[in-house]
Amino acid sequence: MAGGWTHDGAVGEQIEASIQDELNRMRAQKGPVGESLTECAECGDPIPEGRRQAIPGVKLCIECQTGRANRFAPRGGVNRRGSKDSQLK
Repeated sequence: MAGGWTHDGAVGEQIEASIQDELNRMRAQKGPVGESLTECAECGDPIPEGRRQAIPGVKLCIECQTGRANRFAPRGGVNRRGSKDSQLK
């Protein structure tokens, strides 16, 4: 179904491109690197040996890492083709 100034399949292409962008962003996120710390970088509590072995380069204890992971981090969306709906906002 064409929508005025768009060609057939434009919406599907935009959805696929957005999904691919998100997958690329997730793949680009790097995990911890370097030597693991024995004490948490935020609170100073000891990091268990099992955690240091399981995640090389870990810098935070489980509690601090969980708190950091639960924080809301808004990201700006990408308006690929300047849709009419985005221009109305």
